[in-house]
Amino acid sequence: MYPSGGHAFWFGDAELLLDDIEEFITGHREHFSGEAEPVLATVLCTDIVDLTRRATEMGDLAWRRLLDQHDQAAKQIVQRHRSNLVKSTGDGILATFDEPDRAVRSALALRTAAEQLGLRVRASLYTGEIELRDQDIGGMAVHAAARVTAKCQPDEVLASKVVTDLVAGAGLNSLIEVRMS
Repeated sequence: MYPSGGHAFWFGDAELLLDDIEEFITGHREHFSGEAEPVLATVLCTDIVDLTRRATEMGDLAWRRLLDQHDQAAKQIVQRHRSNLVKSTGDGILATFDEPDRAVRSALALRTAAEQLGLRVRASLYTGEIELRDQDIGGMAVHAAARVTAKCQPDEVLASKVVTDLVAGAGLNSLIEVRMS
């Protein structure tokens, strides 16, 4: 017996009943109540190089204005590539893409935009499963992207081998570095 007291799908917890029927018929359940469903995405992490030194040299107000310009440019670039800016991290951004070539193009455009603002950034790209968590993301792909960023040199776009394999025919491989599988 279901908590609503019946077995008619139009009363009570219809989703639970329909999920049970689906599992009985197909042998699996598509909807996991309360659990995050993984999504395949390309994660882009950026990091502003020498942030603390630059902020100290410029002062809080001037740095805040420059950081706001950076964040606005990042938002526009990510939107132009039809993707999702998850958040500004204070020293870069975190974004997700449904197509790795869009992620690569965004990373390259972000590097150029940062140069125009007098900033240097490092960017990393990693494709894998992420977990959607309200307005944020999590999962191993996010952690891996952060580790790739830590290996980047200033002005470098560093991608996992999976990303470069996925964009092999797009003419982008010569524009990115690969050091991680």
